[in-house]
Amino acid sequence: MSTRKRKPIVAVVGRPNVGKSTLFNALAGERIAIVQDTPGITRDRIYADINWLDMQFTLIDTGGIEPESSDVILSQMRDQAQIAMDTADVIIFMTDVKQGLVDDDMKVADMLRRSHKPVVLVVNKVDSFEKFMNDTYEFYNLGIGEPVPISAANRLGLGDMLDEVAKHFDKSMTEETDDDRPRVAIIGKPNVGKSSLINKIIGEKRLIVSDIAGTTRDAIDTPVKANGKEYVFIDTAGLRRKKNVKEDLEKYMIVRTVSAVERADVVVLLIDADEGVTEQDAKIAGIAHERGKGFIIAVNKWDLIEKDNSTVNEFTKKIRSTLSFMPYAEIMFISALTGQRVPKLFEMIDAVINNCSLRVQTGVLNEIIAEATAMQQPPSDKGKRLKIFYATQAAVKPPTFVIFVNDKQLMHFSYTRYLENQIRDTFGFRGTPLKFIIRERKED
Repeated sequence: MSTRKRKPIVAVVGRPNVGKSTLFNALAGERIAIVQDTPGITRDRIYADINWLDMQFTLIDTGGIEPESSDVILSQMRDQAQIAMDTADVIIFMTDVKQGLVDDDMKVADMLRRSHKPVVLVVNKVDSFEKFMNDTYEFYNLGIGEPVPISAANRLGLGDMLDEVAKHFDKSMTEETDDDRPRVAIIGKPNVGKSSLINKIIGEKRLIVSDIAGTTRDAIDTPVKANGKEYVFIDTAGLRRKKNVKEDLEKYMIVRTVSAVERADVVVLLIDADEGVTEQDAKIAGIAHERGKGFIIAVNKWDLIEKDNSTVNEFTKKIRSTLSFMPYAEIMFISALTGQRVPKLFEMIDAVINNCSLRVQTGVLNEIIAEATAMQQPPSDKGKRLKIFYATQAAVKPPTFVIFVNDKQLMHFSYTRYLENQIRDTFGFRGTPLKFIIRERKED
């Protein structure tokens, strides 16, 4: 039995202009602005995967508030604190030494204290520890522990802050039980039928929380037995509906999706057949793609579509073009309402999990690459040609290949993709992304 590990989720909460985005950028570095190898996705900078020393975690910025009035600010801060409390393992509560301690800070601190989630209190804009140190002591009054002074803009004190954050990781992060059951996250926009699908799978109507503001529900893990096997379904349904906060709802959805995907082995993106595939679907799919998860696209409400011979093909084409960055994704057409093809979903989940865990023997892998380079010559630049010495598979979930070459600069994205296609032609790997690490080695 293996103990599961997942990346901890850390959320930043605080009033407007205390420096949340500055901290986010300081930790995420510049690379967050560039979406890696993922054409077709524009990314709101809501979350970033952070590697700090030997720590890895996902940082979530709960959002910028545009102040209309102090009431609005407080209610939006409360919403943000709620998002953080629902999804994060550790919360960074950010205050500003120059604005000092204000009433709204007190009110949010109350909420955070009652959540029993670990909170690290950070006082930002301490550009000089000598000058501002005494002013940070005032924040002890919030009653949520010792204030950590930082300057996000000058990158002062970030190490101490992250050490405090990391103290709350290890124990909570290795999930309590040794659990080898496949974990499946059902994700998608609101109202595409996520709850109906889960209810169909379990065969009972679970309590659906009504749209009364303030009724939140964490992503619920539901054990399911099918074909003599146990699975755990992670459900991201149950968003709080707010009358006019469309933007917040979308942000909330993305945050919830990140936390569900983080814990899953396979992700099922549910799409509404009536609406077709949207840009928002691409955004949500991108989260799973970036994290290297097995991926299935389930087109729901297929029973309501008028069909002819080409309907499936046309629909598939549209999905492939909008989600062009994940050509490996499996596509199926279902109806959560009637249960049409829902049993087939389990067969596909099993197949995708097997593909995510597939290992290719080094000898065979190098044969395929030698054949591929013979068929299509590697690129060259200024008379120097790319040479591929050797390749080996370094990991599974997702399958990760290390390729040793004479010059990394010569390994174009398009040639890596060509090699990926050759490997997929041989082994399938349907439903799983493949990861390539290019390493340089001097010629002997």
